[in-house]
Amino acid sequence: MNRDQTAEMLLAVARTEFLCYGFEGTDVTRIARSSGVAPNTFYRFFKDKTAAFVAVYLNWAAEERCALEWLIRRPGSINDCVSDLIAIHSRHPFFRRSLRRLAHEDRLVGKAVADARLMTLRVLRNWLGVACPDLAVLAADLIQLEFLAVAMAEGDVRAMDMEDVALRERAAAIFMRWRIRPALEQASEATPLRA
Repeated sequence: MNRDQTAEMLLAVARTEFLCYGFEGTDVTRIARSSGVAPNTFYRFFKDKTAAFVAVYLNWAAEERCALEWLIRRPGSINDCVSDLIAIHSRHPFFRRSLRRLAHEDRLVGKAVADARLMTLRVLRNWLGVACPDLAVLAADLIQLEFLAVAMAEGDVRAMDMEDVALRERAAAIFMRWRIRPALEQASEATPLRA
């Protein structure tokens, strides 16, 4: 294996490990051996396990951003969007939990999460066009949607013997704001005002 192939293999195996087992359940030696290299080789490509986690996260975050963009743009009901969002957030629970914890505990992970959210905000701002609210308002919507999706995916409300209807409604309201603004903008451009 050449250097590029080794790097690709290490990253692919690291991704599988982190997504399945989270940060704590992932072992650098297991990543190296599953990649067909000695454990010391891992450290030629990554400073430590956190650096590998961040590399995996950045690719994963780009996929999540594409999934969110697809949910916003796709035709269909808002309820379907919310259900799909919950399904997306139901995948890789150990990775997501590790990410939430590390984002608050590790500067490198926290910066990667902030940068990924800023990229998502750019995508949303481009989608919303001139109808885009203040960026801080958009960030509040994005973070609220993330937390609502996690709470629904992990069954936080059901654990209290309640339905998640209110959470779904709040998530739907965010999707509606993101869908209606561009639609209103397109309608105003298509229908000139008459004197």
